Amino acid sequence: MEKTATEEPVQTAEYQCHMISEGKATGRVLFSKDPFCFYLVDPKNGVVLDKNHCLYGQSIADTILVFPNGSGSSVVQADGMYQLKIAGTEPRAMVVRNLDTTLVASAIIMESPLVNRLPEEFYANTHDGDIVTVNATDELVTVEASGLGADGVAVGLDGAKTAETEG
Repeated sequence: MEKTATEEPVQTAEYQCHMISEGKATGRVLFSKDPFCFYLVDPKNGVVLDKNHCLYGQSIADTILVFPNGSGSSVVQADGMYQLKIAGTEPRAMVVRNLDTTLVASAIIMESPLVNRLPEEFYANTHDGDIVTVNATDELVTVEASGLGADGVAVGLDGAKTAETEG
């Protein structure tokens, strides 16, 4: 008999954050270990074009994008975010560790929820594909463990296996 992650109760965790740009959005989280330059994203589909970026070839459209900081000049960052916004391929919300004025101003102008100051537990316990709600206005981030780990086994917020598949 096969046991899947959907048979297990959904684990959730809530984290306090600091609002930079108000709003609320839910989506699948996508982590970038590299600084992010929105200008190097194809506005048609949200795919990262920078061959040296850890997210090369992946789409950031409709994600909750988590990244360390912005990259690039103020003009290219703001224009990149604008192009994504008008094409409808921007992230639903953003979580950033280190702010810069261009990122802040662009998020506010584009009305994109942006937060920072999440505890280290958020970064340790949240994985690509988890469903995350960023409620910037209420300064709260909610995470639901929903993805499977690299070995195909459901993984909870604490990294523990929550279900196993029998062969």
